[in-house]
Amino acid sequence: MATGRERSRMIATEGSHRVTPAELFFDLVFVYAITQVTALMAADPSLLRMLGAAVVLALLWWCWCCFAWLGNVVRADTGGMFAVLVAVMAVVLVVSLAVPQVYTDAPGGLSAPLVFVLCYGAVRILHLVSYWISSPGDEALHVTLRRTALLSVAPPFVLLLIGSAFTGVTQVLLWLGAVVIDYFGVYVTGASGWRVTSPGHFAERHGLIVIIALGESIVAIGVGVSGLPLTMPVLAAAAAGLLVVAGLWRVYFRQISEPAEHRLTTLDGDARTRLARDAYTFLHLPLVAGVVLTALGMKTVLHQVADTEHYDLSEPLHGVVAWALAGGVGVFLLAAAAILLRTGGRRSVILIAGGLGCLCAGAVVVLMPALVALGLLATAVTGMVVLRSRKDRAAETGGA
Repeated sequence: MATGRERSRMIATEGSHRVTPAELFFDLVFVYAITQVTALMAADPSLLRMLGAAVVLALLWWCWCCFAWLGNVVRADTGGMFAVLVAVMAVVLVVSLAVPQVYTDAPGGLSAPLVFVLCYGAVRILHLVSYWISSPGDEALHVTLRRTALLSVAPPFVLLLIGSAFTGVTQVLLWLGAVVIDYFGVYVTGASGWRVTSPGHFAERHGLIVIIALGESIVAIGVGVSGLPLTMPVLAAAAAGLLVVAGLWRVYFRQISEPAEHRLTTLDGDARTRLARDAYTFLHLPLVAGVVLTALGMKTVLHQVADTEHYDLSEPLHGVVAWALAGGVGVFLLAAAAILLRTGGRRSVILIAGGLGCLCAGAVVVLMPALVALGLLATAVTGMVVLRSRKDRAAETGGA
């Protein structure tokens, strides 16, 4: 039991540390943030907006990752750290409120792009300061923090500030450049100084954010039919959408998360840190992005199926949304295959083939009714999961 004094300061974690209720509470604000990214795409489903939404998601992902790493070395349920988390939650909530207007700022009030950038910068500063305070005698970490501030925080922040003064293509490209510099800066700073104290905690934190993303896709199904009549086609579309989400859940939690966590546990030092950075911080981003894209497609399908006054059941999806429905699943599957390759050196032909097939399916989706497209996607995902499961069982039997 922690004493009153311990609760007022930052307490280091141990190797057996697991996710705390404080971190689950912290994640709640990111539920709203991911929902806002889907809304940002739905408001203007164009290629430029998709790219812009990907940039926003990458920045939000960085906000979450910063404190997933920090929570692995400092207990989130102690007074000092919990106070930081609540402060970050408040800032991220403001960021989320600004998301729908970051590219089309409404007249009157504050500048949404500027508010977004300033709050993002505040999160990054809080992260660096908290890390510094958590390990006052760790000179290797302090060197890495200074290098991170100079390479991965300051230059991107300047680009984001400049981009907030523009609109359209210029803004998106400037912000994209900031994201590239940010992620590349983290890569070149190396693994020295960063630590993953508890592999179990680190893997569990990322599993929970995947759950949040999958949950948002279920919410998108409900939002798509909000205020519209409940019909048999709507029920069929909702069931198909749930099958897609369940298939993605099974791919991750039955085929990806366990071997990834096991591999992380077997390593230590800088090797463990590099694997955590590559397989979790970098490769889980396209995993989550794929779910968000699919959520956009399913939301649109449900809306078209339910809104019989404006759409016929034979109406297909159009434009970028038609690609997003299956393409999001493709991005998810390819990211899952990349995680398997990075953590265990295994190439999953099923995941790679399924991912590439889904990426190319947009050309077919525009030719068929939206409900049929969703039903076929659900069938394909379910079939792939069954095939992969049988292959895994056969491998286990052969190994035994």
